Parts: sequence; structure tokens; C-alpha cells
Amino acid sequence: MKHGSVHYLSTLMFMVAIVLLTSGGYIHAKAQLAQWLIASAWTQATDDKVQAKPWPWADTWPVARLEAPQYKVDHYVLAGTTGESLAFGPGYVFASAAPTEQGNTIIAAHRDTHFEFLQDVQQGDVITIHNTKGQQRDYIVQDMTVVDKQDVAWLENVTSSHQLTLVTCYPFNAIQVGGRLRYVVRAVSREDVSA
Repeated sequence: MKHGSVHYLSTLMFMVAIVLLTSGGYIHAKAQLAQWLIASAWTQATDDKVQAKPWPWADTWPVARLEAPQYKVDHYVLAGTTGESLAFGPGYVFASAAPTEQGNTIIAAHRDTHFEFLQDVQQGDVITIHNTKGQQRDYIVQDMTVVDKQDVAWLENVTSSHQLTLVTCYPFNAIQVGGRLRYVVRAVSREDVSA
């Protein structure tokens, strides 16, 4: 191989490496900025009691905050389960009970990001939900189930208690996204467990 070819190839590889590093840095910076904007929208929503979008063109806004300190989890829950919502955080299913309210509150997220911690959740764990009105409710994990995506019994609304249902794709280590299985974690309000 001629010296000029080696130099050209080295320069080309260096340029490709710079482009890849810059692209990765851009994605990371964009993700960090999005989290800062969502946190700012959450503060506005809780202080002013308004629906605050994190950026003007967003089709979502923060509706709750989900905490599981034993797993170092503290996520803002966004309205809806569109692709944009789930890209930035867990999504609240509109057809379910409002966060902390009586009924079945359903929240979905990706298995390899925001709900990755669900693979470690155990019965008896506490998950806390805060709503934008300043109310909070502790939920005790009751069970974890793997279901076919056609099995939607977990969507059922309960009216006599406060239930939290967290759902994500399954298995957690799947190579392909989507798939037929869902991992469903059901938790009941601490007050309802004590009653």
C-alpha cells in the first residue's frame, strides 16, 4: 500500500470517528436538555397548577412523578403513550385513573430505559406517585405477571381502591423491539392494603 493511500485512509477514519463522537455527544446533550425542560415544566405545573409543555411543539406534558428510591428511580411521567412521550419518560395512559386518584392508574415505558428497573422489583416494594396538585400516594407491589399483548385484563379499571399498574415490553433482554409479551407490575395503595 502506498504512503499516500495510508495517509488518506487514516484521515478518513479520523473524520468518521469525529462525526460519530459528535453525533453521540449531540444525542446525549439533547437528552439532558429535554430532562431539564421537563423538570422545568413540572415545576411550573405544580407551582401554577397549569398544564405546562416542556417545549412549544411538544405533544405531551408532565402529569406525575414516579419514585422508587430503592432502585434509584425518579422519573417524570408524561401525558400519553405516543412515541414522543415514551422517548423522554414513562407515559400515563389517558383511559386510566388520574395519578393518585381512585381507580387503576396505568403507566407504560420502555423496558430498556425508564422501566428497566421493573425486572428487579419484588412483592412488597414501595412505589410513590406524586401528581401536579401536590398529592402523593405510596403503592405496595402486589404481583408481577407476563401476559400476551392481546391480554388486556390489566387495563380493567377498579373503582373501589387505588391501584397502580406499570407495563413494559418483555423480555427485558430481547434483541428485537415490540414483541408479543408484556411485563405487568400491579401495586395497591398503602391505605388500601392496610384497610
